[in-house]
Amino acid sequence: MARVRRTARKEAAAGRAAARGAGPAPRRGRNAARGGSAGQVERAIAGLGLTLPPAPAAVANYVGAVVAGNLVFVSGHGPVKDGQLTYRGKLGREFTTAQGYEAARLVMLNCLATLKAAIGDLDRVRRVVKLLGMVNGTPEFTEQPQVINGASDLLVSIFGDRGRHARSAVGMGSLPFNIAVEIELVVEIR
Repeated sequence: MARVRRTARKEAAAGRAAARGAGPAPRRGRNAARGGSAGQVERAIAGLGLTLPPAPAAVANYVGAVVAGNLVFVSGHGPVKDGQLTYRGKLGREFTTAQGYEAARLVMLNCLATLKAAIGDLDRVRRVVKLLGMVNGTPEFTEQPQVINGASDLLVSIFGDRGRHARSAVGMGSLPFNIAVEIELVVEIR
């Protein structure tokens, strides 16, 4: 009985936070309700020899993701590993296209970690809708699509056809903290 009361109090507090504009608490997915075992998507990530990192903290006055109806808008993420920014510099000078591809894979893992923190269970993803990939490159660097394929290929490897998405891959004169790649993501959830 005490457990039921604690749960009701937590739900009421989440409702009050949502009313104040703090946003809804993440909905727990089927696997979270069964004790937190990894779902199909997280098993697919592990099957690729990858690990979902902790969701990175926002570095300014914004949130990592916003749930709006059945869409989730994931803020721009950079290449964070072990809590530190990596891949700092320009494609075409400090990094090759192949290194940029790996940076984009890392960025996507960070995006997925934030997505999981927002929705509770990556198995709730119905479709990856849109990806915006920004590449910090020299003026002569023109292989932005090949770099951002690191993120796109990872999404398709994890989600299958649900991971196919609309996309823009653009070159930038600079990115925050001189990171090589930044990615935004929009997904549809169940």
